[in-house]
Amino acid sequence: MQIINLKNISFNFQSDAHEKSFKIHELNLAISQGDFISILGPNGAGKSTLIKIISNIYNPSIGEASLFGKNYTEYSRKEFAKNIAYVPQNNNTQFPYSVYEIVMMGRSPYLNFWGIEDKSDQDLVFEILHKLEIYHLRNKGINEVSGGEAQRALIARALVQKPKILFLDEPNAHLDIKHQISIFNLLKNYNIDKKLTVVFISHDFNLSLRYSNRAVLMKFGKILYDGIPNEVLTKNNINEVFNVDSEIISNIENKNMYINLFPYS
Repeated sequence: MQIINLKNISFNFQSDAHEKSFKIHELNLAISQGDFISILGPNGAGKSTLIKIISNIYNPSIGEASLFGKNYTEYSRKEFAKNIAYVPQNNNTQFPYSVYEIVMMGRSPYLNFWGIEDKSDQDLVFEILHKLEIYHLRNKGINEVSGGEAQRALIARALVQKPKILFLDEPNAHLDIKHQISIFNLLKNYNIDKKLTVVFISHDFNLSLRYSNRAVLMKFGKILYDGIPNEVLTKNNINEVFNVDSEIISNIENKNMYINLFPYS
C-alpha cells in the first residue's frame, strides 16, 4: 500500500539577491508500507533536504506531498507526528534536558492537554531506553553523553512516538560498529514485526545492501536510480553518481554482495 507520494517536488533557497538555487528539482517519489529504503548520494545531492520535505520540516516550493492520500496541509501537527518521526543527524539541543526527558518528548502527540505523561508513557520510554542500551544514562544531561549515546537517545525518542514511517538522517554517523549493527537489527525487527516503514540516509553501500529492500541514488537534487539495492548499486551507477571505481564481491555461500570503493588517483 502506498503511504507517501511526492509529485513534481522542487525546493529552492535564495543563494543571493538575484538568483534562486534548487536543492531538489522536479522530484517524484512514492513510499509503500513496509519499505526499508536507503538514500545514497554525494554531499550536496539533496538527501537531507528530501527527507526534511517528506518529514514536513521544509515545505516544497513547487509540487505536492501526500500522506495516505491526503495532502500534508490537511494534517494538524499532532496528527502528522502520530504518523511520521524524524531523527536528525546531530543533537542540536541547547537546553539541559536529561536523556529521559528527550526520549519522553516523543510521546508529546499522545499526551493530554496539560502535557502530563502517565505510567504507560513511562513504561514505554523505559522499554525503549533498555532496547537502545541507554537506560543507565536516563538521568544524565543529553549534552553530557557521547555523540553516539545522544544519537541513540534521538532514535529512542522517535521509536516511542510510535510512527508508521521513520526517517533517519545518517543514523550511523556517530555510532560504533557494535551499535550500528544492533540498532539496524532493531529497526529491521520493527520493520518486519510492527510494519514500520524505514527511510534512512547513508554513505555506506554495504549497510544498504544488508538491510534495505530498496535503494535510491541521488545527485544534483534528482533521483537517478531507484530499485532493488543489488540492481541499483552497480559498478557503473556508483561510478556515475560518486565518481569512484568499485569492486562488487558476491558471496556464493550466503548470496550476499559486498562493495569495495577505489577513488580515482
